[in-house]
Amino acid sequence: MSGSAFTSLEETLKKYIPTEELLEVKRVLYGQSEEKPLALPKEATTLAQKNNFEIKGYVFDALPESTRPARIVKVGAIQHSIVLPTSAPILDQRNAIYDKIKTLIDAAGAAGVNVVCLQEAWTMPFAFCTREKHPWCEFAEDAVTGPSTQFLQVLAKQYNMVIISPILERDENHGDTIWNTAVVISNHGTYLGKHRKNHIPRVGDFNESTYYYEGNTGHPVFETEFGRIAINICYGRHHPQNWMMFGINGAEIVFNPSATIGALSEPLWGIEARNAAIANSYFTVAINRVGTETFPNEFSSGDGKPAHKDFGPFYGSSYVACPDGKRSPGLSRDKDGLLVAEIDLNLCRQIKDHWGFRMTQRLPLYADALNAAIQLDFQPQIFK
Repeated sequence: MSGSAFTSLEETLKKYIPTEELLEVKRVLYGQSEEKPLALPKEATTLAQKNNFEIKGYVFDALPESTRPARIVKVGAIQHSIVLPTSAPILDQRNAIYDKIKTLIDAAGAAGVNVVCLQEAWTMPFAFCTREKHPWCEFAEDAVTGPSTQFLQVLAKQYNMVIISPILERDENHGDTIWNTAVVISNHGTYLGKHRKNHIPRVGDFNESTYYYEGNTGHPVFETEFGRIAINICYGRHHPQNWMMFGINGAEIVFNPSATIGALSEPLWGIEARNAAIANSYFTVAINRVGTETFPNEFSSGDGKPAHKDFGPFYGSSYVACPDGKRSPGLSRDKDGLLVAEIDLNLCRQIKDHWGFRMTQRLPLYADALNAAIQLDFQPQIFK
């Protein structure tokens, strides 16, 4: 929030709550009284200081096992604002963001990140509020051969890093249709696959159904050298079944690249990805953009309030959550940032063994009930 001293929940808690009580507050809110910081190399912290972005790192351990070695992976989340005004030429806007992202990925590479995820529609302003097709559709690109994929392939190979690139996709093979898509680039710089956003919002200024509709790629999980990963794009985090299906398909880390504003969703933000990690026994990485994006023309929310030229501020606060309920502090609400978490994927199976959620979830019971619920003659099971 512009001009506000509230830059993050963590800083406010630290500022006003006595140390002894803060340990208990953090235990309840974040699953641990004290986080375990990750030592970050000087090259990464120097890049952050020089380029005015935040960098934080944390460690999440698992119990040592006799039959399996530790499966240590470093994941990264990048949040950022746009660079140029939305009235600037499209190529200038995109190239300016490329320059910013290269520096952030350079820092991730210096920190030894194995898998990094960018925010939803990272190459552009989140122009879907406007309902205007021109010029925003010019940002759309091919998932395999588009400029963003080519740009990131070089960095992925350079740093031996899997990169998740959420873009506005143009599918030329199917009538130039447009999708909200996450492209997965392997650590060897090759195109691994893509996933299209399953759930499209129709709330407030989020008029995304004007541009694309519900995805048709199911719930794919991508097996990489650093674990099995999946992408639950933005609004999909409000749908527990969406999270569940990635887990059923074997995901160990689910990234949630998002673009969401404080006036709409901030009270939900810290709960949903953390709850998904707990319910599905995997790690989650929630990523949100920052800044306020102002557009040339006014648009209306259809709520009776005056037309306006911006959403309001995106609130950042990207974080990592673990299957045992622990989570990292978030990045700030208003600053570009890189969050790095060193995790042990063995924790996924350890928590499945401990809590038994998979063993007790009773999928056939719910499959039968859901199949009945979608029938035209369905009657709710209500006794009066």
